[in-house]
Amino acid sequence: MKQGKKQWYEYLWIVTPIYLGLGFFNILFAWLGMVFFCLPLLIAIFGGEKRYCNRYCDRGQFFQLLGKKLKLSGNRPTPRWMRSKGFRYGFLIFFFVMFFQMLYTTWLVGSGARNLGEVIKLFWTFQVPWHWAYHGEAVPPWVAQYAFGFYSMMLTSTLIGLIVMALYKPRSWCVFCPMGTTTQLICRLRAGRPEEEERKCGACCGQKEEGRDA
Repeated sequence: MKQGKKQWYEYLWIVTPIYLGLGFFNILFAWLGMVFFCLPLLIAIFGGEKRYCNRYCDRGQFFQLLGKKLKLSGNRPTPRWMRSKGFRYGFLIFFFVMFFQMLYTTWLVGSGARNLGEVIKLFWTFQVPWHWAYHGEAVPPWVAQYAFGFYSMMLTSTLIGLIVMALYKPRSWCVFCPMGTTTQLICRLRAGRPEEEERKCGACCGQKEEGRDA
């Protein structure tokens, strides 16, 4: 059977390696990640649906490409505990605690109470030197500090996604992705009832993937 022509948004997977590559050579490109941070929220707030997660998410597409097309996924069912409400909300809280801690560090650097740290913190724990990616551009130190912190979060979350992709379904990360959980909450608030939220938003893209590949 002849397949239909691919839509433009089906090629968005390429954004993930490009973004990580740009941040490797110049950390200030990490600011571009704010697009991925804000766009899902704006679509959910003004559209009342998870269109970004289900259609435009470059990272989900990237995991799908690696896991399904390149056969790098263990393709095992995503564990029930990983799909549970407690884990998803717990990870969401942890993620935003780390995000606000990053903002606090940025404020300290901006106020002069702390020197710029040219490191990437992987898994919010391991500091990896990344000095080659900052070339002393004419920007305030807090701008660079935010870039290092935000790139750390983006790289860490990508690595977590790759790990769960290798162990389970290709898009297992999507099941507990903080942005996916947040947009689902926004949809629920807009809809007013869980039934309407489920109808308009649907399950998160990772759970839909789970259903298709089971």
